[in-house]
Amino acid sequence: MDRTTLIDIEDRYGAHNYLPLDVVIERGEGVWVYDVAGKRYLDCLSAYSALNQGHCHRRVIQALVDQAQKLTLTSRAFRNDQLPLLCKEICKLAGYGMFLPMNTGAEAVETALKTARRWAYEEKGVPDGQAEMITCQNNFHGRTITIITFSTEPLYRDGFGPFTPGFVTIPYGDAGALERAITPHTAAFLVEPIQGEAGVIVPPDGYLKQVRDICTRHNVLFMADEIQTGLGRTGKLFACDHENVRPDVMILGKALGGGIYPVSGVLASKEILGIFEPGMHGSTFSGNPLGAAVARESLRVLVEEGMIENAAVMGGYFIGHLREALDGNERVRDIRGKGLLVGVELHVEVGGARKFCEELAVRGLLCKETHKDVVRFAPPLMIDGEATDWAMQQIVEVLDMPLSDLRTVS
Repeated sequence: MDRTTLIDIEDRYGAHNYLPLDVVIERGEGVWVYDVAGKRYLDCLSAYSALNQGHCHRRVIQALVDQAQKLTLTSRAFRNDQLPLLCKEICKLAGYGMFLPMNTGAEAVETALKTARRWAYEEKGVPDGQAEMITCQNNFHGRTITIITFSTEPLYRDGFGPFTPGFVTIPYGDAGALERAITPHTAAFLVEPIQGEAGVIVPPDGYLKQVRDICTRHNVLFMADEIQTGLGRTGKLFACDHENVRPDVMILGKALGGGIYPVSGVLASKEILGIFEPGMHGSTFSGNPLGAAVARESLRVLVEEGMIENAAVMGGYFIGHLREALDGNERVRDIRGKGLLVGVELHVEVGGARKFCEELAVRGLLCKETHKDVVRFAPPLMIDGEATDWAMQQIVEVLDMPLSDLRTVS
């Protein structure tokens, strides 16, 4: 079917809970994707960092095929031969004692919240039903009812109440605000090391170290949501590694499944995750052998193929050259990021970032606006210098174009 027919079918039968660019992708390989007409695009979004390993990585695909031909699902009523190995390998790689697998990022965040509450009652001595969580303004941790409770984005919340009690919100990047918000009932502080959905907001240097110290002194769990920033995206295994801090609870998803299968989970010590007893928490598909096999190979690919190191090198090159090339551009308010997670913020007067994303798509570069005025760039981690140079050329040219010349995908 052609592009127009497929868009019409989706708009007729699919719920309108997204506003995608009207590019209909048919296949992908590495950093490139192709639409139904055969046009090639450079993917500079990576499915919001779920495709760190690139599209259809041959090793991850082979792991999927091999496992799918043997065993896909047992439920956790029985054991399988892949989950134990995933638990061991990810714990050894990340330096934690236990791993609790789930499927989606939101499920992993919910798991972390349940972990923190149970820990507060069982270990910290918080009175039952009174545990508090501290979160940050402009966060994005998912879209369940409980998670949107502590969102400050009206679009995510309006019309979905009533909400879950027990959450306190503070400014992001303000360690003093964290310390002031802690009470004897505080169980945990949940934070993104870099706020991706908010517009690639990087906290002040030293912030995560301050958070670690504050949480330790007050016996509060430091829970890092690294679903989008983790597994190499920022040029380190985890974004927290830039400040050499170790959260009590690490939340992972997206790239853990190699962009092929949804796999997420929570890492913590045995003392923390040990609070769970059989029947307290779970999911039919969590820890299934197919997902575990895919996650194991996805982790090996990141490490063995040097993708994390490449993200550091190419990300530094990308950010540095964009800043140089766009210096003096009156539309650009800020360029920020770490590794291959980059945000270009435009002045409000420009009237939004989407029109520039549309023109870039016409030129064969796919990216997406976030919080209206920021263009986010996050290509797969194996991107090379040639593709990066081409991308930067398109970005600079588009941000210099007269608004009347900008085109939309059609």
